[in-house]
Amino acid sequence: MAIIKPFKGIRPPKSMVEQVASRPYDVLNSEEARAEAAGNEKSLYHIIKPEIDFPVGTDEHLPQVYEKAVENFNLFQKNGWLLQDQQENYYVYAQTMNGRTQYGLVVCANVDDYMNEKIKKHELTRRDKEEDRMKHVRINNANIEPVFFAYPHNNEIDAIVSKVVANPAEYDFVAPDGFGHHFWVINDEATIKRITELFAGIPNLYIADGHHRSAAAALVGDEKRRNNPNHKGDEEYMYFLAVCFPDNQLSIIDYNRVVKDLNGLADEQFLKALEKNFVVEEKGTEIYKPNKLHNFAIYLSGKWYSLTAKQGTYNDSDPIGVLDVTISSNLILDEILGIKDLRSDKRIDFVGGIRGLGELKKRVDSGEMRVALALYAVSMDQLIAIADSGNIMPPKTTWFEPKLRSGLVIHKLI
Repeated sequence: MAIIKPFKGIRPPKSMVEQVASRPYDVLNSEEARAEAAGNEKSLYHIIKPEIDFPVGTDEHLPQVYEKAVENFNLFQKNGWLLQDQQENYYVYAQTMNGRTQYGLVVCANVDDYMNEKIKKHELTRRDKEEDRMKHVRINNANIEPVFFAYPHNNEIDAIVSKVVANPAEYDFVAPDGFGHHFWVINDEATIKRITELFAGIPNLYIADGHHRSAAAALVGDEKRRNNPNHKGDEEYMYFLAVCFPDNQLSIIDYNRVVKDLNGLADEQFLKALEKNFVVEEKGTEIYKPNKLHNFAIYLSGKWYSLTAKQGTYNDSDPIGVLDVTISSNLILDEILGIKDLRSDKRIDFVGGIRGLGELKKRVDSGEMRVALALYAVSMDQLIAIADSGNIMPPKTTWFEPKLRSGLVIHKLI
């Protein structure tokens, strides 16, 4: 039973949405944010990356940087660049990439559902990243950016969304990255009530993207509960901002690896070592993309190779053991290349599939990296099976695209 509620969204006037909206805080660094916000005082980066308002090189974790976020959030509201809706609404947020559109419902998810694991995770979080976002939520008293959830698709919810999006969108624009963003307000009381009821029949929500933001929002809510002697349970801080997409509309993009050296091996020795657990086929100079589960691609010294894992090297009945990221981590990165910890080893880097396999080739050809490893993408079914089993995926397994645009709607905790 998923508990959700509508909320009084804080959002930009229609005429300003493209100036305000930004990419999420964690997909770009401070200098990239500074460049994207250049000449635009209305950019949300002034709130989610407030270090851009300080000299280059300023530590983004300084107290005065967090305080600047609040100052800017208040300024945006004072100047009318962000306005609060008068009534509690749900919203539809749709994204278009490569001619395909996915439709999400913008809701407030429940802190207790996160704490009780009705909101399911598939990734570990790092405490330092949680703490950073907790400070940001705490000081602004708001969820400035949403998290990205999936839910088991429901025909009646689909029908409600279809009816809403038959009307003209409140916001409708193409961002600089070429992705389309479309946004509708659901303010009909009967529709709002029915959406709440339908989600109450959904057993679990799943974090697709935004594990640190989810943890931070829930921990701040729990903190506020403990600090309020008059806590009743229906306070706004017991909810946090999420966009919920039906699982059958989502696809996960591959998340690939590049490694700086061959752990002392020559090319021939490395390829020979691979033959123990894989059928290795040379594919030449044309980019080779893995075409099924347990098939991998290697790019080495100007050539592509197909690797197919041999029977007995994986366990299809184990939700973690079946993953290609597990197979490649164990049998290639660890056993042959000596990379034990994907989170901390400086010899490895990760490349989201949105950049294409050409990016892998480029990084090897430049001499920066010695070898690239491309994986077949994880499926939503695999993600849900792992979350349901209480397991955690290995690091850097899933890449969702397009990312949610921040600044379309904000949730205040008071």
